[in-house]
Amino acid sequence: MGSSVPPVRLYTEECSFHIPQLSQDQESETLSVHYVKSSLSKCLDHFPHLTGRLAAVEHDDNTTSFFFDCNNGGALFVHAVVDEVSSRDIIEPVYVPSFVDSFFPLGGVKNCQGTVEPLVAAQVTKLVDGAFISISINHSVMDGASFFHAFSSCLEIVNGSSSLSKPLVFQRCFLNNNTIDDFHTIRIPNSYIKQIANEADDAPSGVKVRVFHFTKEVIAKLKEKSNVEVGINNEISSLQALLCHLWRSIICNKKIDPDQETSYCLLIDARKRIWGLSEVYFGNALQIETVTMKVKELLIFLNWASSYGPNDPHLNNGPPLDAFGAMVTGFELQPVTLDNGLGNAAWQMNKVVASYNEEKLRNFFECWKRCPKLTRLSNLAPNIAVVTSGSPRFDIYGGNTGLGRPVAIRSGPRNKFDGRATVQSGKEDGSIDIEVCLPVETFEAMEKDKEFMDTISIKS
Repeated sequence: MGSSVPPVRLYTEECSFHIPQLSQDQESETLSVHYVKSSLSKCLDHFPHLTGRLAAVEHDDNTTSFFFDCNNGGALFVHAVVDEVSSRDIIEPVYVPSFVDSFFPLGGVKNCQGTVEPLVAAQVTKLVDGAFISISINHSVMDGASFFHAFSSCLEIVNGSSSLSKPLVFQRCFLNNNTIDDFHTIRIPNSYIKQIANEADDAPSGVKVRVFHFTKEVIAKLKEKSNVEVGINNEISSLQALLCHLWRSIICNKKIDPDQETSYCLLIDARKRIWGLSEVYFGNALQIETVTMKVKELLIFLNWASSYGPNDPHLNNGPPLDAFGAMVTGFELQPVTLDNGLGNAAWQMNKVVASYNEEKLRNFFECWKRCPKLTRLSNLAPNIAVVTSGSPRFDIYGGNTGLGRPVAIRSGPRNKFDGRATVQSGKEDGSIDIEVCLPVETFEAMEKDKEFMDTISIKS
């Protein structure tokens, strides 16, 4: 069986990890490890491509195409024991301890090595008072939405279902006008593949990792504040308001030149934006887009919305968002404070996301098919301040795993660079956790940022 797979990212990504509370006796540990291993095996019966490898076909024009080779090469399963580490040692420190990286398999493996390395790996690390269960996947095989589809499907299987409620769909009509395209349509230059294979891994570059927890009530207040500030009716989403709240605090506490540009990078899911593309399409269907503003614009609220009514068409094509534009057009420029700029930033993010319609996405994918590029998140642009992945829609805490409810979620060592933010659902209903990578001096400055710190709850 073969299926066309565009490798869209350089590294294998570790995707969803939790620490279930287990009994401490030896027999229970053995049974728990066996349970995880057997459950993974049952689940992979429904995902045979994940037990295979990537295969390559070279063409006469010095290009190569990749596809799934369902050769039953197998997934990797690792059982490890750490005698002196408890779940509290992972959860309670302000910064996520570096030793957590060792709890993830396939460390340092690149996507292009999926021809010889497993596409999926799981590791159970026994702790003093529980276990840390991690899953690593080759990101050329699936994006976050597909991973959560696989995760949810596995929960169905371990709870007794003999079939998937949402069968896998591999048809990707967004690459041409047909319902199915063959793998020869995506040809990656051999020189480019060689360049990627020889690139060194991204060094951690001295960043620390911290998890910020935001309650449902705090998120609702940020959403309300954002919409009120720009005079619109509930168009800015909760997540957009929260991400811009984080973005503004990071930029403010990095003390960046007000005239410098800063950007927020988003991953936009194409599944609900392209007609004919199934919501359960299994693969990668993402577009990377950025919201770019000058620092002084990010931290200033340009009150042009109040000059119009909330339904005025000018709201969709507002005036220039800088001080010069404000003076020329006569719009009011309010004082530079962090109390009145959240709505403006969130409104710009909202417009960028809303602009991604079917035509724009299809054009992007067609261009990518003709000249495919593999994206390294840390190299997106020199002015990127924050790069976000993940989604609070992926509720890893929900569902019956058979091992008890997870007590925390942490991500693996890949793509840990200054400005990386991973969004996850929180333990409480409607709450959100954001795992952020920043230099320690930025975190220390944020600790003194009362506006930001007043919005975070206890560490998750």
